[in-house]
Amino acid sequence: MNKSEAMQKLAQYGQEHILKYYDELDSAGQEQLLRQIEETDFSVLRFLGEKEGKPRGTFTPLAAMELDEITERREEFRQKGLSAIREGKVAALMLAGGMGTRLGSENPKGMYDIGITRHVYIFQRLIENLLDVVHESGYPVHLLIMTSEKNHDATVNFLKEKQYFGYPEDRVHFFRQSMAPACGYDGKILLEGKGRIATSPNGNAGWYASMDRVGLVDFLEKEGVKWINVFAVDNVLQRIADPVYVGACETADVSVGGKVVRKAARDEKVGVICLEDGRPSIVEYYDLSDEMMDAKDAKGNPAYNFGVILNYLFQLPLLKNLTEDDLPMHVVEKKIPCLDEAGEEVHPSSPNGYKFEQLVLDMIHQLDTCLPFEVVREHEFAPIKNPTGIDSVESARELCKKNGIEL
Repeated sequence: MNKSEAMQKLAQYGQEHILKYYDELDSAGQEQLLRQIEETDFSVLRFLGEKEGKPRGTFTPLAAMELDEITERREEFRQKGLSAIREGKVAALMLAGGMGTRLGSENPKGMYDIGITRHVYIFQRLIENLLDVVHESGYPVHLLIMTSEKNHDATVNFLKEKQYFGYPEDRVHFFRQSMAPACGYDGKILLEGKGRIATSPNGNAGWYASMDRVGLVDFLEKEGVKWINVFAVDNVLQRIADPVYVGACETADVSVGGKVVRKAARDEKVGVICLEDGRPSIVEYYDLSDEMMDAKDAKGNPAYNFGVILNYLFQLPLLKNLTEDDLPMHVVEKKIPCLDEAGEEVHPSSPNGYKFEQLVLDMIHQLDTCLPFEVVREHEFAPIKNPTGIDSVESARELCKKNGIEL
């Protein structure tokens, strides 16, 4: 793309200001900016008029498979899951596009060291959890790692340096998440630098389209993969490609499974798997009414009692016809570092614009059936979002110790 073609594309969206500093850039900077303009999807700006989001439907409870049933049928599910794994039907996908900024680190979040007497990195904990299944099944599932433009090189280099913490290198596949432009309240795309558009990852639902773009969906299809376990990078206790979980979803023949934990309080800030207009969905904690929080099931227990932990098992072939246009776009207010009118860098202390995200939880509503699968919170839920306090490095360390993990 040359400058004239870039200006033509930008003019379609009223974003010609992006080339404001073009003549001040060296040839490499100009080339980089033109490439970014060519690759950026400015059509997301059309969602600015939908900032409030679309009205939700009618929510009704969706019963989870609870621990007592899972315990009773554990060996049945385990054997069925191990068979699926050994047949190459299962792959794992780590959503690892984030940085450790909230933890005070400038590195990818997965590189954060939670060790006390030795090095124990977040990436290490997750890969070691997956290796448990590899040792149990004798089969190394394909591990896909979704990075972002901002952390790709650092992530790849770190894991190579650490020799993938013992995971077979030929079973590890990296790909970058697509990026979306960020804009100010006036709808104008912000500049991160004189030769760079301000962008951010396009939300955790971007995994499928991003994977498809680089041919990994076709690759997994050829490998015979039926189930893909999508999980977040920050939960250091979660079990990945868990044979019992896989076996339960295989037995129930659902479109998607979701690991859930029993809520610690009626108003705990976690999303809940339910039905929305008769289809699987996730209702966020802020959409849970008092009536829903107080509703009871047939056993007299809270009807919306299980929170999701971002560990989903999707039937991969069923996503083939799902497009990005099928998912709602979330227009989110954020603090976005950018250049001001004078071309000076600004690091705002309060929100100054919008980012555009599509969320993996919205993918579930596009599918027909879902199995909420209960796990023990203390054994499988240790998210790291903050340095201290709730869902923090501190709380995760304590939970790791309780599970016999040396730190």
